[in-house]
Amino acid sequence: MSQVSSAGWFEPVLKFFDNDRRSALLATAGEPDRIEWLRLTPFFLMHLGCLGLIWTGTSWFAVTLCVVLYALRMFAITAFYHRLFSHRSYQAPRWVMFAGALLGNASAQRGPLWWAAHHRKHHRFSDTEEDAHSPVCNSFLYSHMLWFATRKHFPTDTSQIPDLMKYPELRWLDRYDAVVPVLLLLGLYGLGELLAATAPSLGTSGLQLVVWGFCISTTLLFHATATVNSLAHRMGRRRFQTKDDSRNSLLIALITFGEGWHNNHHYAPGCVRQGFRWWEIDMSFYALKVMSWFGMVGKMNPVPERARSNAPNPS
Repeated sequence: MSQVSSAGWFEPVLKFFDNDRRSALLATAGEPDRIEWLRLTPFFLMHLGCLGLIWTGTSWFAVTLCVVLYALRMFAITAFYHRLFSHRSYQAPRWVMFAGALLGNASAQRGPLWWAAHHRKHHRFSDTEEDAHSPVCNSFLYSHMLWFATRKHFPTDTSQIPDLMKYPELRWLDRYDAVVPVLLLLGLYGLGELLAATAPSLGTSGLQLVVWGFCISTTLLFHATATVNSLAHRMGRRRFQTKDDSRNSLLIALITFGEGWHNNHHYAPGCVRQGFRWWEIDMSFYALKVMSWFGMVGKMNPVPERARSNAPNPS
């Protein structure tokens, strides 16, 4: 009896950390469009955690850490989750791929395989009923932050990513995608407590680094990334005639390190550079270019000639 009750108590923990177990349960649950509000609890708690700055205060170290973690993880999402895993727009050694996947996983935006599978399907069915997060077919709120909490969008569609399934390290990160964010949170708390004891002049603490380094940084990171799904199909200009309503936006490009040149991207998704013109700022591309000088990445797909010669769409 005790073994049964212990297993029953531990089951929610297993379902939280083991996505394969959760996906198997959802396969027989029915109601594929149902939003699982309980699974959104950590997401909402992270947002509430941002208010913790009222009690923890701030310090230059905490704010700097917030900015650095935002930048590093945004680069990992845009350069690795998106441009490498989703579109194979360049090549990288396996250790670089894993490092990028690990850092991207720390963004708490699910695993690299899940992310890439959904994004590939997004391009196949962009702004149609089959597009999971189209703001054209769904509400802004749904396309921005609710679609990923539905039952049908929880599992990783491995049929979309056969080229990535051969990497066991990526499969592990995808299956246990909550482990790295939890370790990051605990590590930030430990670092803050250590600094409070060894360098009190910094004015920081464990809870302060959790609030700034995890809650605020990760919340800003999520909403900046999500604007590409929601606002970048509604706000901005269309240079190219594409089958969807993708648009270019300088503002979104600045906060997402180049992803805001979304109409460019949908016109030539396999291109490593999304800012096609010299004045279209694309921080992720610049960073990848520097990495190529050191042999960390290579064979970067250039802007195709058709994109350079195509006359801009006046709309």
